[in-house]
Amino acid sequence: MSRPLRLGVLGAGARGQEAYGSWILAHPDRVELAAVADVREERALRFARAAGTNAAVFTDWRDLVCRLRDLDLDAAVVALPDQLHVDPAIALADAGVPMLLEKPAAPTSSELERLAAHCERTGARVAVGHVLRFTPFWRTVSELIGSPAFGRMLTLELRENIGFWHFAHSYVRGNWRRVATSSPMVLAKTCHDLDLIRWLAGRAPSTVYSIGSLTHFRAENAPDGAPEFCIDGCPAAAQCPFYAPRYYEDALAQTHGVPVTLLSEDTSPQGRRRALAVSDYGRCVYRSGNDVVDHQQTTLSFAGGLTANLTASAFTGRNTRDIAITGTRGQLVGNMETGRIELDLFAPDAEAPALTAGTVDGHHVRAPMGHRVWTIEARPEGADADDHRGHAGGDDGLMEAFVAALERGDLGRDPVLSLDAAMDSHRMAFAAESSRLLGKPVEFTGAAAAAEVAARTGGAA
Repeated sequence: MSRPLRLGVLGAGARGQEAYGSWILAHPDRVELAAVADVREERALRFARAAGTNAAVFTDWRDLVCRLRDLDLDAAVVALPDQLHVDPAIALADAGVPMLLEKPAAPTSSELERLAAHCERTGARVAVGHVLRFTPFWRTVSELIGSPAFGRMLTLELRENIGFWHFAHSYVRGNWRRVATSSPMVLAKTCHDLDLIRWLAGRAPSTVYSIGSLTHFRAENAPDGAPEFCIDGCPAAAQCPFYAPRYYEDALAQTHGVPVTLLSEDTSPQGRRRALAVSDYGRCVYRSGNDVVDHQQTTLSFAGGLTANLTASAFTGRNTRDIAITGTRGQLVGNMETGRIELDLFAPDAEAPALTAGTVDGHHVRAPMGHRVWTIEARPEGADADDHRGHAGGDDGLMEAFVAALERGDLGRDPVLSLDAAMDSHRMAFAAESSRLLGKPVEFTGAAAAAEVAARTGGAA
């Protein structure tokens, strides 16, 4: 295009402003922030000022949508709270505005099907914020298992290590702690992982079975004498892994953005201390009124014999993902945080894989059968082993792919940005939650299965 694309951003929080917005700010030659809406006007104004544009600022997304004709937007990013994704997406679809819709696309099965039907009817051009497909790590995994040298994929094990501090922040104290005000944890957190499974498998599953529960973060597990707020003299402060001041005041002392700004805009030591006395982020994790599960395992079976297993747990020391895949001619194991992948090809004459995203670090021969093992590095350029900011490069990667598709004019036809595949991964999440609640496997047949799940659960699964 002869001018930068004019983008509107609905929601200027952590995702809208700091994840996707950082890419917008870094590429003024390709995109221009034309409008921003956020219920906190100062946050929207700060984003507009950082962009250095005359962006229109709104405190209600509806007001932005009402001005679409005047704003002359080329596209929009919907990064509002989970419960507010469907209606603005439908409004943008009706106006013919292409969009990047933050995951989850919808908080319930029935709302997802309403959105899917509307997008199909209007021909909406939509990309969903499943960012992990766009990381060097997962692109490399996809390339490796797609090679004939790997054979046919037979098992896939994905472990979502949420990190005990991250889980306490987001799913006990934070915005995603209750199903009624956000969505089940299997959707809010692990729809990324289900999307990866759907993408790597190349198809939707035939059955889904899931188990899990809220076991630890419950009132009966509170230490004796624990107050409602951590700073009110908790006798277990020294022993409790989840003591709020240790995280927000000590570990994040040098952090003045997200997640500290979720407590208060005043990130000074005094501001943090005041917030911890009244904010949900200062509450005892055993008295936070949360109801989402703190661990869950989901098993999926696919036509052709492939089986996949997803484990999500709050009780991990790292915040990363581990993958293990077996094929008829090879095995792959990897860790997203380090970006390291080990590829074991069973044929003695196997050759080094040709890659577009990762780099081959070296290989050795494993006795006694003489099969070859390669070590591969796949991290964002310039990242070190401890850098998992921006979903390991996925946030920037998705924005690059989204804007490039807009520039080419083929958003909606790019299979990596496929809305249909994103809908499948959401339906897999709803099926998993339905299976967990019912205590038995659920047959999966896409939209038909989703309609059955909605009927069984009143649309709230």
